[in-house]
Amino acid sequence: MNVLSLFDGMSCGQIALNKLGIKYENYFASEIDKHAIEITMKNYPNTKQIGDVTKIKLSNLPKIDLLIGGSPCQDLSNAKTNGNGLNGERSGLFWEYIKVLKECKPSYFLLENVVMKKEWADVISKELGCQPIEINSNLVSAQNRRRLYWSNIPNISQPKDKGILLKHIIYDDNYKVFTDVRITNTKKITKNYIKWDLSGKKYWSQQDRAYFKDKKMCTLPKANPANKLNILLDYDKDIYRRMHPIEAERCQNVPDNYTSGVSDNKRLEMIGNGWTVDVIKHIFKGIENIDVKKILEQKPLKIAI
Repeated sequence: MNVLSLFDGMSCGQIALNKLGIKYENYFASEIDKHAIEITMKNYPNTKQIGDVTKIKLSNLPKIDLLIGGSPCQDLSNAKTNGNGLNGERSGLFWEYIKVLKECKPSYFLLENVVMKKEWADVISKELGCQPIEINSNLVSAQNRRRLYWSNIPNISQPKDKGILLKHIIYDDNYKVFTDVRITNTKKITKNYIKWDLSGKKYWSQQDRAYFKDKKMCTLPKANPANKLNILLDYDKDIYRRMHPIEAERCQNVPDNYTSGVSDNKRLEMIGNGWTVDVIKHIFKGIENIDVKKILEQKPLKIAI
């Protein structure tokens, strides 16, 4: 089986395939971030890096059986109310996925993206010829992470809830411990975390919160994550700490120290930019027992135009 991964990042799709024991002859990765490529090649040196998604020459590749990718979400996120959606500079790269899909006609495809406005989700559904399934990573990890998955892989369902909480993925309670006297007068307790207002402007920003160990984390952020992931150590004494990169890896079901070799901030950034591996693993179970020879014998996939 030949796999083509667009916007591959640090190859979370490859981790999922290997966790399931699905054999593949070639894994082609389209990625431009040098740190993500470095981590992928450290863990999977046989990966064939093919560069920028806009410059792929499919004529140089063998028949692709599985096409996967999570196109950029920056212009689609509901948090960005004035986003340009699929017309945006970043999220518009979705059309590169469609171009590759129509040209290579894989037997199976998977596209992941954030929960977005219905108008954009409907466009994606029309182009792919299927409806998405929404899965929250909190079923298989210690973080809340709602995502949409479009795929023609059969029998996709909701994963079983594993009941994983933050306390189950703790690695180092001595990692970057901090206190701040300004927290005492502004802290408030919520269901999942304590929040505070260091600015005095009532921003209540994501970096000004610390999560309870018997609850779930927020969605691991993609941008500037180092000071946004705080864990509560002692409520009464206002003692908190940052999240260790290994704990972030565990939140995404990534093997411990998979991302080691770059700075902690880069590690956290690429982890936040990746997939929750066990969600992808769950989806890939639909192809786990399919004979590759039968895949190759199937008629080409009909793509909506």
